[in-house]
Amino acid sequence: MTKEEQILCKHLLDLAQNAYQRDCTVFSNFLNLNEQDVFLSIVDQLPPVTYVLDGGYPLAERKQVYFSPIGAGLFAQAPLYYQSSEREGRNLFLDVVEIQPRSAKFAETLTHRDYLGAILNLGITRGKLGDLILEENNCKVICMEEISDYIVTNLERVRHTSIQCKKIPMQAFEYIPKQKEVRGSIASERLDAVIGLAFRTSRTKMTGLIAGEKVFVNGKMITSNSYLLKEGDIVSVRGFGKFSYYGREKQTKKGRYFVKLGVYE
Repeated sequence: MTKEEQILCKHLLDLAQNAYQRDCTVFSNFLNLNEQDVFLSIVDQLPPVTYVLDGGYPLAERKQVYFSPIGAGLFAQAPLYYQSSEREGRNLFLDVVEIQPRSAKFAETLTHRDYLGAILNLGITRGKLGDLILEENNCKVICMEEISDYIVTNLERVRHTSIQCKKIPMQAFEYIPKQKEVRGSIASERLDAVIGLAFRTSRTKMTGLIAGEKVFVNGKMITSNSYLLKEGDIVSVRGFGKFSYYGREKQTKKGRYFVKLGVYE
């Protein structure tokens, strides 16, 4: 474990201890997949608290850890959510900011890096930001509630494009990632074989990514090429993307498997 990972572990354990001692909900900044994996490695060291990882929508990559005392009713099924009719079923501590060009006609083609850089240039740290969801002519930013108004008020330009921002109520926010269906034949359900099929690249290249700690299954880092995937697993590969593994459809006489995947676009 690196020094940075040790510092993160201590910080998360301190947050959990605060939740336990103060009898209240406490939460972290947004964690990337590596940081989530580090957290999952220390859950057996937590005090008597309930924890949940949540990023504001199903399949979010960047997530916060929420700690709450055991027995807290609102944590029975999910993170601490509003129970009022106004925002029922939505995370209490998050907001969504929609960014879009003032004039689509004169807008540049903007990337994830462009939007992220513009927000960070406001002095906001990455830990306050969750996923950035790019759609046609707009970007939706999951962020901590404490900074959403600041982004809306101060973000005026992304690269050379004049933009406008607005908050979307969490109860109105819905995002289901689009998937491209992929089917193919593989010798086994080994991680390297399935990733190679998903991204149409060589098994050798995938082996290097796995050894390089760039592959996560259900948020947990996997470094073994021979790891066997199960139906329903969600695999993230740094620099390539994410897919859901839907399992075998049939087996050939020669023992190969026809499998189905959903690669997120």
